[in-house]
Amino acid sequence: MNRREILRRTAAAGLLATPAAGLLAGCATSGGDDDKKDAGYKGTKSEQNPLGVKEDAPLDVVIFNGGFGEEYAKAHEAMYKEKYPKAEIKHSATQEINKTLQPRFVDGNPPDVVNNSGAGQIDFNGLVSQNAVADLSELLDAPSLDIPGKTVRDTLLPGTVEVGSYDGKFLVLNYTYTAYGIWYSTKLFADRGWQYAKTWDEHIALCKQIKAAGIAPWTYPGVHPRYMSWPVISTAIKFGGPSVAVAIDNLEPNAWKSDAMKMAADAWHQIVKDKYILDGSAGLDHIQSQTAWCQGKAAFVSCGSWLENEQEKVTPAGFNMTVVPTPSLGAGDKLPFEAIRGTAGEPFMVPAKAKNLAGGLEYMRVMLSRKGAQDFTKKVSSLPVVAGATEGVELPFGLTTVAKALDASGSNGFNWVYNNFYRKLERELVDAACGEFFAGRISPAEFLDKCQKGADAIAQDSSIKKYKRAA
Repeated sequence: MNRREILRRTAAAGLLATPAAGLLAGCATSGGDDDKKDAGYKGTKSEQNPLGVKEDAPLDVVIFNGGFGEEYAKAHEAMYKEKYPKAEIKHSATQEINKTLQPRFVDGNPPDVVNNSGAGQIDFNGLVSQNAVADLSELLDAPSLDIPGKTVRDTLLPGTVEVGSYDGKFLVLNYTYTAYGIWYSTKLFADRGWQYAKTWDEHIALCKQIKAAGIAPWTYPGVHPRYMSWPVISTAIKFGGPSVAVAIDNLEPNAWKSDAMKMAADAWHQIVKDKYILDGSAGLDHIQSQTAWCQGKAAFVSCGSWLENEQEKVTPAGFNMTVVPTPSLGAGDKLPFEAIRGTAGEPFMVPAKAKNLAGGLEYMRVMLSRKGAQDFTKKVSSLPVVAGATEGVELPFGLTTVAKALDASGSNGFNWVYNNFYRKLERELVDAACGEFFAGRISPAEFLDKCQKGADAIAQDSSIKKYKRAA
C-alpha cells in the first residue's frame, strides 16, 4: 500500500500532535549566544556537508524511552557515526524528560537532540516562549541524505511542517504519523462471532452482548484517564464537525459545553452507567489496562497507533489488533463513520543552545532519510513522516489496519491541538475530570463544566502564551 496516497489527504494542519508537559518552572534559560557559536563545533559547509557539521564534534542525544523504545535511535546514531566516524555520540534514554533535562536547559547546557515526548515532557509552550528551541528551517532546505534531487522538505508528508510550527517558525520535528481510535482483537471477535458497531446504539447493544459473555466491554488507564477524552472529543467532532475542535483549541467560551460535546458526553456516560468497564480500571496505568485487554479481559481500549509496539511483548500470537474509528452518534453526524483522528506526532527538537547545533540538525537529516525511516518502521511498527518510506516494507497486522483506516478516512481526518498549546489543560484539568467521569462520580454536565472551568482558567492566565488555530 502506497503511504503517500494513504496519508496525503489526512495530514492535518495545526500544531504538535503529541501532548507536551512540565514547564521550565518559570526559569529563563541561561548562557549567552557564545554557547551555541563555539567555533570548536562548527565545520565548513559543502555539497557533502550542507549543514556544516564538524566531523569530530561530539553529539548528545536524549530519547524518550516509551512505546517506541530506544533501539531505533541507536540505529540512527549508528548511521550518523558511519558518516562521521570521529564523532563521539552520547546516548541516553529516560521516561522523565522534564525532570532529567530541566536543569540542563536552565544551566544553558542542553543536549543536541531531544525526543521531547511522554508524560514527563517539557512543555513546548514554555520552551517556545523562552526561545529555547532552534529553528529547523535550514534542515528543511538541505538536500535529502539519500533521495536524489530532493530537499528534506520535499520528502516530508503534507502537514509535517505545519504541525511543528509556532508563529510561522518550524521548531519541532514530529517524526511519526499517528492514528487515534478504538482497538479490538479480530481473533476475539471472530471467535465470538461479533462485528464492530458503526453506530452508538449498535455499540451499546454489542457491549451488552460482550458483557453477557463474561468479558468487560471496556478498560482504560484510570491513572491516565485522558485516554478516554480522545474518543469523547472524537465523537463530538464527528457529530458537530471540525469547528468543535477549533473552538476548544482557541479557548472559546463554553466550547466544552457545545451541543456536540453534550451529546458525546451523554453517550459515553452510558458505558459507565451500564457498568461496561472492567472492574478496577480506575487504578490501572496504560500498560496494565492494555495488558488486561491483550489477555482478553476486555474487548476495547482507546489508544494511538503506538499501541502495537508498546504491547508487543505481551500480545498473544494471532491476537491481530485492529484500530477503528469511534461509532457515529447517528445520521445527523457531520463527518462519516470512517473519519478518524490522525496527525504527525512524537516530537523531536534541537535546543537553541545546543553545543553541536549543526550535528543535531544532521541527526534529524539521518532520521528523515529513506534508510532511517524504513529502519524505524521495521523496528517499532509505526509510520514515519517520510513520504514513501514504507514502500516495500512488510507492515505488521496492526499497522496495516492503521494504514487502511487512514485511507478510508481520507479528507475527513481531523485533529485537535489544545493539548499541545496548553499542556496543563489536558494533563491535569481534563485528565482529572475524566477520572471522575469514568469512575462514575460525576454526571456528564459536571464533567463538561469541570473541563470548561479548566479552559477558562487557562484563558484568563496572563502568564501563559496563547495561540490561535485557524478555522
